[in-house]
Parts: sequence; structure tokens; C-alpha cells
Amino acid sequence: MKYQNSRKPMDEREKLRKFRELDDAFAEALRELEQPDNALDIPTGPPVRSLETLDEEERQREREALFEQRLQALMQDYAQPAESVSHLLATLKSLGKIA
Repeated sequence: MKYQNSRKPMDEREKLRKFRELDDAFAEALRELEQPDNALDIPTGPPVRSLETLDEEERQREREALFEQRLQALMQDYAQPAESVSHLLATLKSLGKIA
């Protein structure tokens, strides 16, 4: 069975019109790229981070988790509530003893 195309073939005028539309769109895109102060609205994904940055972030999370565990253990050993420790840390910070 033969394949029958139900669409009419484009006449030369239609082909030329479509070509001009594409040519105009392409020219406009090139003009936009050539403008140095033009901020293109190109959707981008999240920023790419290096493996070194990812490793450093992981080490930082591990240090924070270790600090949290040590702080919780000290609070238990000395029977200090979280509010008391928070007040102590705020005082030390205001005195410039910790960053």
C-alpha cells in the first residue's frame, strides 16, 4: 500500500516565507549574542561544583556532626540544659571568645 501524504506540498512562496522567518530569527539571535551588556535569559541548572568543593562540604558536615555529638555528651555529663549552653555560647560570642 502506498503512503499517501494528506498535506499539500508547500508552494515556493510559502517555502520562501518560512525561510525568511528562520533567517530573521537567526539574525536576531546573533545580534543578542553580540551585545556585551545583554543578560540572556538562558535557563540554567544548579551551579556545578568541583569534587574538591564537594569533599570540603562533606568534611565540614562531618566536623559539625562530631561537634554536635561532643556537645551533647558534655551537656549530659554536666547535666546542663540546652538553654543554659545556648546562653553560655551567646555570652562567649559577645565577648569575642568564639567566632
